[in-house]
Amino acid sequence: MPRATDKLWTSLSKARTFFLIAGPCVIESEKLCLQIGSSLQKVCSKLKIPYVFKASFDKANRSSGKSFRGPGIDQGLKILARIREKLGVPVLTDIHTETEAYLAGEVVDILQIPAFLCRQTDLIEAAICTGKIVNIKKGQFLAPQDMRNVVTKAREFGGTRLLLTERGSSFGYNNLVADMRSIPIMRQLGCPVIFDATHSVQLPGGQGDRSGGQREFAPVLASAAIAAGTNGVFIETHPNPDKAMSDGPNMIPLREMPELLAKLKRIHEAVIRR
Repeated sequence: MPRATDKLWTSLSKARTFFLIAGPCVIESEKLCLQIGSSLQKVCSKLKIPYVFKASFDKANRSSGKSFRGPGIDQGLKILARIREKLGVPVLTDIHTETEAYLAGEVVDILQIPAFLCRQTDLIEAAICTGKIVNIKKGQFLAPQDMRNVVTKAREFGGTRLLLTERGSSFGYNNLVADMRSIPIMRQLGCPVIFDATHSVQLPGGQGDRSGGQREFAPVLASAAIAAGTNGVFIETHPNPDKAMSDGPNMIPLREMPELLAKLKRIHEAVIRR
């Protein structure tokens, strides 16, 4: 296992506070990624919150085939490599195929398996084989205890550095519900648990050819997750969410992140003093 991966795993799994995974939903441009990453790096450094930059080079599950998907893997990985180098922060990105796992594993620090692919055996194996930290998002169609099978599968392939992410469960049509019981249930599996605050307020397909969202509730759910004992928080953010090219309705405006993170830090400090 590379020493850098070892060090990052220790900083996340042994953190005295929660850690943050955040960035734009999709890579729109290198300039935008640098703007967002730099802003978050500064506030996290001030608050002493471990920070991981997140952005996708390809959004493979858009509602419409006409929607923007990103720059693609070749250009996207080049941008992520430069973000990692220029900002000096670890980087996470989504993967959808075994080939993407091997290619992205050469560049990023954490490979993320999207919720809708969380039971794909070959993809899990490929991600584990890269030696990188693997974040598996719980499918909207699974109960939290069902992630035991996913974790067992990953461990059978040699996975020892696993993160699990709660991102809401399907609740009828075009709606999700976040059950805070998922956090302690999945923590019993022996993996750090992350709460995805912004995808949990998504309204899948809620606008016909695109998904809607209720971004005003993302800070509420993030606060509840911190109180429930989550190890990390996942937030997608953008300087102007209404102009974002993916998931704008559920993204938190970048200008609101410093105040939100400070609030989450205060909640965490209150919880650990109990």
